[in-house]
Amino acid sequence: MSHPSEPSSDPTTPAPTPAAPAAARVNRRAGRPPRFWEALAVVVVKPISRLFVRRRWRGGENIPRTGGLIIAANHLSWSDPVLLSHYLYNNGRWPTILAKAGLFRIRGLGHAIAQLQAIPVERNSTEATKSLKIAEERLRNGACILFYPEGTITRDPDLWPMVGKTGVARLALATGVPVIPIAHWGAQELLPYGATKPRLLPRKPFHVLAGPPVDLSKYAGKPMRGSVLRDATADITAAITGLLAEIRNEKAPEVPYDPKNAAEG
Repeated sequence: MSHPSEPSSDPTTPAPTPAAPAAARVNRRAGRPPRFWEALAVVVVKPISRLFVRRRWRGGENIPRTGGLIIAANHLSWSDPVLLSHYLYNNGRWPTILAKAGLFRIRGLGHAIAQLQAIPVERNSTEATKSLKIAEERLRNGACILFYPEGTITRDPDLWPMVGKTGVARLALATGVPVIPIAHWGAQELLPYGATKPRLLPRKPFHVLAGPPVDLSKYAGKPMRGSVLRDATADITAAITGLLAEIRNEKAPEVPYDPKNAAEG
């Protein structure tokens, strides 16, 4: 064990700076799984990602390396959580993912994803709000959580982000943690929505672009309900959409696709 140096007898020599209290030090493992499970996941995910996609990654400098953090991304494929996890891990963060609660009840798999810090989500149930409470606690303790504001894979015919749900905005305003928007493109070529088998070859380009934090300061101190949450959600969705337009080099639609309106039509 190391010991602090003895004070110098020379009055002109400044005293050594005391070490920061343990509680004040940055916990760089906040939100991360046990080291064994982290290493196991990395050994599995990284080779798969490298084998089947060509990385086109940008914007990593916008991702804070410590502290509670919300990553808000568009959703194109069941494969993109794995691919985005690789991107986030390479940029210094362990991504906490929200997963269907049923997966936690599968023998073996449930234990593994729980060890990897995934948060169970009970869909279409009064229990669904529990996942947001768990997420809020994790964020306050320094975790990085990957959210899809749309709540599901986009149904927009041209694969632009849909109207978002308000859960992400509610968490951001409640905790004050930064929201980093991320857009990606290419996962839908690896595993299109509705497909049961991936298209592994040839390797697909996977573009990722992270932007600066979404400015939600104008909503600070306002009641978290109604138009405040909808407007904050729209700002988050607009940031993601703008990044995706840059990746695709296309003009995004002025109004995001709303599946409710499509169903009514």
